[in-house]
Amino acid sequence: MQIKLILSDGTVFLGKSFGADVSTSGEVVFNTGMVGYPESLTDPSYFGQILVLTYPLQGSYGVPNKDFWESKKIQVKGLVVQNYIEKPSHFESEKTLSEWLKEEGIPAICEIDTRMLTRKLREHGVMLGRIEIESRKKQSSSLTLATNHSIYDPNNENILPKVSCEKVETYGSGKKNIILIDCGAKENIIKSLVKRGVRVTRVPWDFNPLEGKLDFDGVFVSNGPGDPKQAKQTILNIEKVMAKGIPTLGICLGSQIMALAAGGNTYKLKFGHRGQNQPVQDTKTKKSIITSQNHGFAVDMKSLSRDWEEWFINLNDGTNEGIKHKSKPFMAVQFHPESSPGPVDASYLFDDFIKSL
Repeated sequence: MQIKLILSDGTVFLGKSFGADVSTSGEVVFNTGMVGYPESLTDPSYFGQILVLTYPLQGSYGVPNKDFWESKKIQVKGLVVQNYIEKPSHFESEKTLSEWLKEEGIPAICEIDTRMLTRKLREHGVMLGRIEIESRKKQSSSLTLATNHSIYDPNNENILPKVSCEKVETYGSGKKNIILIDCGAKENIIKSLVKRGVRVTRVPWDFNPLEGKLDFDGVFVSNGPGDPKQAKQTILNIEKVMAKGIPTLGICLGSQIMALAAGGNTYKLKFGHRGQNQPVQDTKTKKSIITSQNHGFAVDMKSLSRDWEEWFINLNDGTNEGIKHKSKPFMAVQFHPESSPGPVDASYLFDDFIKSL
């Protein structure tokens, strides 16, 4: 079998397959983390995307049990690495990365120049692309076939129903109850809240907390994939929640949804922030922390009213990393305080939100 990664501009990367023998398409993005592929591959925020891991060695510690996963399955459309390690070495490994990918029907390509690919995505911005796998009999016409195929763009539709829960679920038994709007929530968000002694009621992406006949103390809007402007019903619901003055916290996509609900605007970043080494600074305290991030859109701070203030900024490019209302209990961050993978510098934000309830 021959495998190719073909970008929308016609660039072709030839490699070796170590995943499922299927073709796929999606938005090609890169992650700069050195570890954490089990968590990243199962992060619902990557739904619809082909993930390029920039660290050159992948698979060395295999695949751990589902306690380390951020959802119940692999969410990416495909995986691209430079060097795949076939024989993992870790006491918690239950299978190889290749075995896992094949079990879940996800194609993967290795032995390509990921540095060149990443530099291209940084220079031109993220692109759509296809992973094409085919028998040698069809190799002569592979490029023509690939470029004629339609390429899936996850930003052209509302994909939250594909990653959200289908019914109301409850976790923990604390006195305080937080409604978690599941737009593709990572499992460690729930764990981070429950271990702080609160009850979490997880609800579908389009659930209106004000009409759900539930007693709750605060609302949490989760991370998730795609263009935030596609989540029209969630934006409308959060607008109504904030109109009631209910304590609300958003993470990643949740931050963008809150900004849109407040009348602001969002825009697409050239190549996004994906990795575990993103430095941000609190604009008030001037304290800097290292954060885990995974997003391709950002909040336009200038579009928000004077009732809102910029809470965090990215120290690499100056883009917004958090917003806060000046007088009401509304706060949101673009990064991931629950980490998984990555540093736990920002975990205190969960405590700050719970104190506001």
